[in-house]
Amino acid sequence: MPSLEEIKNSPTSPTKPALTAESNTTGLENTTFQKLEKKFTAPESINEKFDLWLDHIRSVPVEEKIFFTQNLGVMFKSGLSASRALRTLTLQSTNAKFKRVLFKIYRAVEKGTSLGEAMRPYPKIFSNIFVSMVKAGEISGQLENVLTELTRQMKRSHALAQKVKGALMYPMAILIAMVGIGLAMLTFVVPKLLAIFKEMKVELPLPTRILIGVSDAVNDHLLIFGPLAVLLAGGLIYTRRLPAGKKFWHYLILKTPIVKRIAIKINLAKIARTLGSLLATDMPIVDSLKLTSEVVNNVHYRRSLTALAQAVEKGQTISSQLSGFNKLYPPVVEQMVAIGEESGEISKILTQLADFYEDDVSQTMDSLPSLIEPILIVILGGAVGGMAVAIILPMYSLTQAV
Repeated sequence: MPSLEEIKNSPTSPTKPALTAESNTTGLENTTFQKLEKKFTAPESINEKFDLWLDHIRSVPVEEKIFFTQNLGVMFKSGLSASRALRTLTLQSTNAKFKRVLFKIYRAVEKGTSLGEAMRPYPKIFSNIFVSMVKAGEISGQLENVLTELTRQMKRSHALAQKVKGALMYPMAILIAMVGIGLAMLTFVVPKLLAIFKEMKVELPLPTRILIGVSDAVNDHLLIFGPLAVLLAGGLIYTRRLPAGKKFWHYLILKTPIVKRIAIKINLAKIARTLGSLLATDMPIVDSLKLTSEVVNNVHYRRSLTALAQAVEKGQTISSQLSGFNKLYPPVVEQMVAIGEESGEISKILTQLADFYEDDVSQTMDSLPSLIEPILIVILGGAVGGMAVAIILPMYSLTQAV
C-alpha cells in the first residue's frame, strides 16, 4: 500500500485525475481491500460477528477524525478522487468502527452520492455541523479549504478539552482519595481506638461523641448507605439529563464563583470557533447560528443562540441583540462582533475571539491546580485534625482526672 507522501506526490492528469489515481492502485492494496470488504459484508467467524456487534458500544476518538479530515484534504489537493481517497483512508484507519463507517461512505460515494450526504447517516461520528460544512465546501468548490478548517477546529477544541480534563484530574483524584481514606478509617481504625472510650462511664467530649456516632452509623448501616449512595448518584445523573434538571445545573455552573468564569470562557470559545468556521464556508448566518446552538452544551447559551438566529432572520444584527444576554456575553464580545459586522470580516473576528478565549482558558487551567491545592490542603487538614482532636480529647481528660 503506498504511503500518504507517495500518494501526495503521485503524478495526476489534469483532465482525468480520478482515472489516473485509480490506475495507481497497487495489487497489494487491492488484495487488502478485498479481504476487508469480505470481512465487512459477509462476516464468517464468530470473532468477526462479535466485532461487528461491538460497534454499538464503540466510540470513535477525536484523533481518528482529525487524521481523517487532515489527510483527506491533502489527498484532494493531490488530485485523488473521493472514492480513491476514502479507500486509502479506510485501510489506514486503526479504529474498527471508524474503518467500517469509512467503508460504507466509500461505497456510497462510489455509487454517486456526495460526500456530505454519505456522511449524514452517521451523526454520532459526523455531526450536523461537520456534514453541513462538507456540503457547503462541495457546493462552493472549496472542499479542501473546508477540510483544513475542520481539522483546525477539531484540533483546537480537542486541545482545550484535554487541558480542562487534565486540570480537573488532580483535584478529583485528591477528593476521591480523601473520601476513600476517610471511609477506611471510620470502618477499620476508629472503632478499635474508640472501643475503650465507649466502655468508660464518663461523659465524652462532643467531638468524640460525634465521631463515635458517625463511625457506628457507617459500620452498622453500611449495607444501606452503600446502595443508597449509588442510587443517589444515579438519581442526580438522571435528573441532570431532564430539561428542568439540566437548566438548573447549567444555571448553577454560571453562578458558582471561579467555575462561572471558566465555564463562560469555554462556551464563548466554542461558540466563536464554530460560528467563525461556519461563516468562513459562506454559510448563511441564520443557519450558522442554529447549527452552532447544537454543539453548545449549556442550555442558556443554546437558547441565546436560537434567539439570536430568530432576531437575525427578522433583519437585526447579532451585536444589537447581544446586550440582551449581558450575563452570558461580555461587552468585549458585543464590541468585537459589531466591528466584524461593520467591516464584513465577522468570520475572522470570531476566529480571533476563539483564539483569545482558548488561550485564556488554557492559562487558567495551567494555574488551576495551584489555586485549588491550598483549599484541598485546608479541607484535608481540617478532616484529619478534627478526627485527631476527637480521639485525643478523651485521653487528655483522663490524664487530667488521674
